[in-house]
Amino acid sequence: MDSIFRRRAVRKYTDEKVDEEKIQKLIDAFQAAPCGMHQTDVMELSVITDPELLQRIEDSTRNSCYNASLVFMINTKKGSQFGERDASVAAENVMVEAVDLGLASVYVMGGAMAMNQFPNLQKDLGMSEGFETSVLVPIGYAAEDGSLEDRSKRYNVVRK
Repeated sequence: MDSIFRRRAVRKYTDEKVDEEKIQKLIDAFQAAPCGMHQTDVMELSVITDPELLQRIEDSTRNSCYNASLVFMINTKKGSQFGERDASVAAENVMVEAVDLGLASVYVMGGAMAMNQFPNLQKDLGMSEGFETSVLVPIGYAAEDGSLEDRSKRYNVVRK
């Protein structure tokens, strides 16, 4: 549970690359996410570390990935009833695992929507035909320590 409470949105990263072992653990966290109605064909992941492709993402999305050295692009089948929900759950798994690995991340929807305006780039990033980008998760080493905010009363809770 500690990782859940330590997770925060980070929008400034160092240039340090994430090593392959940590990337695999993040992929494992993605793979462990639940999926609606056991429909495993509605979501896919593109893992981007290539500097040229990362720059193309930044240029296309107005720097929505904050120059992170690693981006998880979570794509879902167009028209899927559960795709966006599955993508959000998978993104949370990845972000919590990132905290355990000493990494930082942020959930990006605006950049994901922008990506859908660049089908050639999505194809270059490995996205399958009939899919769209639902979530981008920039991941890396935080450039600033930042502070944790108290989120204990963020949402209304009704108990009966």
